Amino acid sequence: MDTSQIQKLNLEEKLFSYLDYYPKLGQNIFLASGVKIIGNVEIGNNSSVWYNTVIRGDVHYIKIGSQTNIQDCSMLHVTNGKYPLNIGNKVTIGHCAKLHGCTLEDLCFIGIGAIVLDGAVVEKESMVAAGTVVTQNFVVPSGKLAAGVPAKIIRDLTDEEIADFEKSAERYMKYTELSVESLQRKW
Repeated sequence: MDTSQIQKLNLEEKLFSYLDYYPKLGQNIFLASGVKIIGNVEIGNNSSVWYNTVIRGDVHYIKIGSQTNIQDCSMLHVTNGKYPLNIGNKVTIGHCAKLHGCTLEDLCFIGIGAIVLDGAVVEKESMVAAGTVVTQNFVVPSGKLAAGVPAKIIRDLTDEEIADFEKSAERYMKYTELSVESLQRKW
């Protein structure tokens, strides 16, 4: 995948300054159509942000690691001067997730439509089930599944489930490659 080709895909329609801040992108980043990234946002190498996602680093910073995928229609934001948003490496964030001023450590999985609120921490190799609401300052311990409204720890994850977190990151890197190739086709 050629970085220059990815970077040229209409960045002026996707990246926006806020005060003195402008988003910083690593190498081989894929930003799908409809993505809006505002202000003090950093995204690591080989990450992908999918259709119609908003990442708004206006009143605090947002840091996203490498090989992380943020799926369609997700909303990422922060709390003014109090809660930044930190997302680790090889994290999968499911469609329509809402993340607000929380911390997601490496190799975790956030299910479709989940909400993770200010000060919450999703530790390494843990999972938040689809539709779950992780309340303020709640911690999802490593190796655990959290589910429900509000979130509760349901059970230990299996070794197979934990191994799939890395595979998910790899799948999304492949989806990125295929998407870039498709966008370059002349019909």
